[in-house]
Amino acid sequence: MKELKFDPLNIVVCGIGGQGNVLAAEVLGSAMCDRGFRVAVGETYGASQRGGSVMSHVRVSAKMDPSVLIPSGEAHIIIGFEPLETLRMVRKYAGKDTTVVYDPRPVYPLGVLQGIQQYPAVEDIAAEISHLTNLAVAVPAADIAMEAGDSKSANIALLGAFSQLPGAPLSREDLEKILSQRFRGAVLEVNRRAFAMGCEAAGKGAE
Repeated sequence: MKELKFDPLNIVVCGIGGQGNVLAAEVLGSAMCDRGFRVAVGETYGASQRGGSVMSHVRVSAKMDPSVLIPSGEAHIIIGFEPLETLRMVRKYAGKDTTVVYDPRPVYPLGVLQGIQQYPAVEDIAAEISHLTNLAVAVPAADIAMEAGDSKSANIALLGAFSQLPGAPLSREDLEKILSQRFRGAVLEVNRRAFAMGCEAAGKGAE
């Protein structure tokens, strides 16, 4: 069993409703349980609201049953499906040891599309995420998903990127095993492509 860099290891998965981040957290939890870890997975808000904020906490331990919620400032890994949502979680949960992997492509809220609100410059968001964390890796998961053949596979692309992070508790093979159990046929093939492309993109982004 792969050793944990921190025990418990705290992972935040965040984004916008409809992006598949809850499924990503479930896949992570299943893969880590399969490897013999003790895992707690909890959604904190917004899962039923498409377009609203969604966050899941995934806590992993080799020696105890962890509580569900991650304390502020104690996330070790943050997986973000939308840059502004990622920054919000970084501001609350990141510490000096936090690694972030995120999709830098914005999803603009209705107020921004109507011209009522302003969305921060993506460059400014990226700079602050990098400043507040130990390592930040931007992976174009939405673009990868389209290239792989299904826009809904962006979450799987980010899981591939996650598996390449320093301190990730799962190998590429661990997650590929769970994907093979979760999906079948053409959907599995698309997700395998997205996953592999996410792995490759993370390697380039961390260089």
